[in-house]
Amino acid sequence: MSNENTAVRFENKIAVLLREDLESWQRLNVTAFLVSGLGSELPEVIGEPYADSDGTPYLPMFRQPVLVFEGTKETLTAAHGRALSRALPRSVFTSDLFATGNDRDNRAAVRAVPKDGLDLVGLAVYGPRNAVDKVLKGARMHP
Repeated sequence: MSNENTAVRFENKIAVLLREDLESWQRLNVTAFLVSGLGSELPEVIGEPYADSDGTPYLPMFRQPVLVFEGTKETLTAAHGRALSRALPRSVFTSDLFATGNDRDNRAAVRAVPKDGLDLVGLAVYGPRNAVDKVLKGARMHP
């Protein structure tokens, strides 16, 4: 018999790192966009569909918590480099995307800039807990 109050420890971690100078609405928007990329490419992070007691179906969500961090522009740039060097699944959001209004223009804005020149405002990563922790070195939990 399992104890429902026992904490589940996941081998992998989903984390979002936001630049600390974003406005509240930007933080929410960037987080939503970033995690959508993880769910679309990594089916193992998605749980089963939901249903209420009336049988009304709801979409599945992540199987585990999404941890949100913040840091300086330099922290974000360093984390991006570490995520790349560890080949962790990742999604990025650049400042240019605040001026676009659709997916095609978003992708064009990112494609127009080399990786070392991206003006990152957000990064999502997924991978083994220790690797993600190393990527996020210097970041702090979002308040």
